[in-house]
Amino acid sequence: MRVAIAGTGFIGAVHARSARLAGARLVGVAASTPERGLLAAAALGAERSFDTAEQLVEASDVDVVHICTPNHLHQPLAEAALAAGKHVILEKPLALDDRGASELVEAATAAGRVTAVPFVYRYYPTVREARERVRNGTSGPIRLIHGGYLQDWLLKPEDDNWRVDEALGGASRAFGDIGSHWCDLAEFVTGHRITRVSARTYTSVQGRPTEDAVIMQFETDRGAVGSTVISQISAGRKNRLHIEIDAAEEALFFDQEEPEALWVGRREHATLIKRDPGVLSEPAARLATIPAGHPQGYNDCFAAFVADAYAAVTTGEAPDGLPAFQDGLRAARITAAVLSSARTETWVDVPDTAALTAGAVDG
Repeated sequence: MRVAIAGTGFIGAVHARSARLAGARLVGVAASTPERGLLAAAALGAERSFDTAEQLVEASDVDVVHICTPNHLHQPLAEAALAAGKHVILEKPLALDDRGASELVEAATAAGRVTAVPFVYRYYPTVREARERVRNGTSGPIRLIHGGYLQDWLLKPEDDNWRVDEALGGASRAFGDIGSHWCDLAEFVTGHRITRVSARTYTSVQGRPTEDAVIMQFETDRGAVGSTVISQISAGRKNRLHIEIDAAEEALFFDQEEPEALWVGRREHATLIKRDPGVLSEPAARLATIPAGHPQGYNDCFAAFVADAYAAVTTGEAPDGLPAFQDGLRAARITAAVLSSARTETWVDVPDTAALTAGAVDG
């Protein structure tokens, strides 16, 4: 597998590590400048650097393009890569808005290439265990879905980076950046789809063009209700994605900062299911790559995601749970509905992605 990575910051380095672990050949990288590209190629073990990302996505000796650039470059680079016949692994959001995401899904469908979006929290074995308990009926019908995703990296007025700039990051920052992960996880585990939202956005620092936090209520297509708090201004919280699913027979709770156990609550007792491949269901045990008591983490999830994406390229069949561009469009449409709800102070419907490219959210 010959791969190349556009964007060499923190997440680009994670992609490079995962590519190497999957046995790929890292043909090249591209950074924000040619000089930075040379440094990144040496640091990441790439064979060469490209002067521009545009050159990289069209290179004849590349099979899979990883796009890890600022958000405003996602759609044009992905479209160019697909037009050049590449398979594409693209960081979310797919585009700056849901209309652009819809256009990109359309381009991917026409190209017939494998696409993937790193919703990698799906790859915790304890998440797969929760999903399996819901799927096989152990948990019973789901009634409530709630939780949040909390960070503190924009707590202070002086905290800043390109994501705060609407032209580079998009109209939504907190929800588009991390709320999308929470919603993807909620839908992935439960099998429910968020159909209607009521949201309030909040900005703590005067002059910031995009939101610091979102509070959202929602309804699902199977009759459940839920809520989530998304924040990048919660002091001391570094990456706390947590979710609880309250079903008729049991409740399930997962915390990304404590991912080695799944909490299962019943009226009679509460238990912890450890990440032990000897006791997990088959879908979960597949991802538990080391013995119990030896912690797995975010990098392991990412490596499993990239390996699944490459397997889809090699075999033509996507492993169960591999997130594709359609899932990225789903996230974009929920984000658009959240912004519309906050702006109009009304409940807003989320368009069904069964018709993948049919329109965008109005409001």
